Amino acid sequence: MAAQGIADAVQAYTGLSPAAAFTVLALMLATYLIVSTLFVAPDAAPSAPAAHPKPPQQQEEGTEAEAEPEPFVPPFPDPVQVGEITLEQLRAYDGKDPAKSILIAIRGQVYDVSRGRLFYGPQGPYSLFAGRDASRALALMSFDLNDLTGDLEGLSPDELEVLQDWEEKFKERYPVVGRLPGENATAGAQPDHEAEKA
Repeated sequence: MAAQGIADAVQAYTGLSPAAAFTVLALMLATYLIVSTLFVAPDAAPSAPAAHPKPPQQQEEGTEAEAEPEPFVPPFPDPVQVGEITLEQLRAYDGKDPAKSILIAIRGQVYDVSRGRLFYGPQGPYSLFAGRDASRALALMSFDLNDLTGDLEGLSPDELEVLQDWEEKFKERYPVVGRLPGENATAGAQPDHEAEKA
């Protein structure tokens, strides 16, 4: 009797049969769960599942050929202060080593952009900037290797304003973990790819 009363109430309230109403409700719940997982902060992401322990008899019978499980590598390492870092040293932080941070320099400040690995990591659309001084390239909104430098000479006021906007975005999103030496922190630094050829 109670089930029939609930079915009648659902139909009267929604105008749908009870089966249709519950189907719509289930679809709404599934959509909510899928969409809500897209907006989880990186810090709230679940960690890697723990390895299941072996039963005691398998632990004793373990073979030497069995490989040790690889240690869990977090999606991005915690920011580490690097202090003063040269352009050559900066190149090691290009995201190719998952155990290292991804660093980008802008106007002499070095930012840890590891949280943006999808963008700045090896397969990301902005991977070209990783491990480099991207000041001029960001000001010009350029992907040209010749623009990967801290040299701001000859930039227009509008281009410097674009760089300022990028710098503000980086300051909001990523921690400053170091700085370039004085000669590389201002205009006049040579592009990284030219320094590698020298």
